[in-house]
Amino acid sequence: YFISDMHGDADAFIASLIATGVVKKTGPRDKDIKLNGAARKCLFLIGGDVFDKGPSTMRLLRVIQMLIKKHANVMILAGNHDIRMLLGIRSISLEPDPRTDHFFIRMGPKMVPFLQEISEQYLQGKDALRDVPSSRECQRLLYPPKSWFRDFPKHAAWAMPESTIRKEVRRLHNKIRQFDEDCSKAGMSPRMVYAAAMKWQALFLHPKGEFSWFYKRMCLCYRNGSLLFLHAGVDDRIAGILRQRSWKHLNKKFHQLLFDDPFDFYYGPFANIMRTKYRNEDMPLTRDGVKKIHNSGIRVLVHGHRNLLHGQRLMLRKGLLNVECDTT
Repeated sequence: YFISDMHGDADAFIASLIATGVVKKTGPRDKDIKLNGAARKCLFLIGGDVFDKGPSTMRLLRVIQMLIKKHANVMILAGNHDIRMLLGIRSISLEPDPRTDHFFIRMGPKMVPFLQEISEQYLQGKDALRDVPSSRECQRLLYPPKSWFRDFPKHAAWAMPESTIRKEVRRLHNKIRQFDEDCSKAGMSPRMVYAAAMKWQALFLHPKGEFSWFYKRMCLCYRNGSLLFLHAGVDDRIAGILRQRSWKHLNKKFHQLLFDDPFDFYYGPFANIMRTKYRNEDMPLTRDGVKKIHNSGIRVLVHGHRNLLHGQRLMLRKGLLNVECDTT
């Protein structure tokens, strides 16, 4: 059962589970769900973008965790929002680097509701911010320095075309302004934003964190027969890897790059798997790439990331069949 792009909506996810016919709701509470015998034999494949927007990201994560505790077979694929959240919040604690100093703010205002959720659940009370630095220091830690706008183009020149670099710099100006406005509307000071980000790290990245299982379970793709499941799509370079290696190699490389070199990962072909919409600025998929994919035995891509309003859709791209499943 492929369920993609929940974007922090726990109720939609529970409704999707019930729609499979192998999960039954037995009461009003989230934990009031029962798996029948068939649920023990199936795979619940979460297609990415668990994070973003809300309104109930923490609830959604706990429902997924409950499925796992009930011994359901659950696999989680990487979505662009899930990975941006990881790279962005993790970057706060990394050594200063013009290539990654902007990753937190680059997430943009959409992360504010999730940080607000964390604040409301974990950071209440008069001592909640006792050990948090001053507002000025928190802003210094969260925001890229002014020199970033001069240094990033020089460091990124070898990896990105000039037009993309200009767009990235222009986008960051806008995101800083919008992020400030959205934090103010949400009543979140720089100290509260920083405290929520640090709590996120403890929840998701600490070995004993409540949600440490989330990224440990995460994969980039999953193959079943001639179907390849992933969040967004592929390009020619990934097609070449699939022809020479396997989808399991992609998953192994994904975890290595994600933590060892976040810049190369995020602006390279591996991240393109979870964010491409086959636009001009995306890495290209040509008929030669499709031929390599076909030669590897893959005939169909099954993915989300399309924000469809009128149901699922079949799309033929350069001769490769896509099943688009992100039904909003």
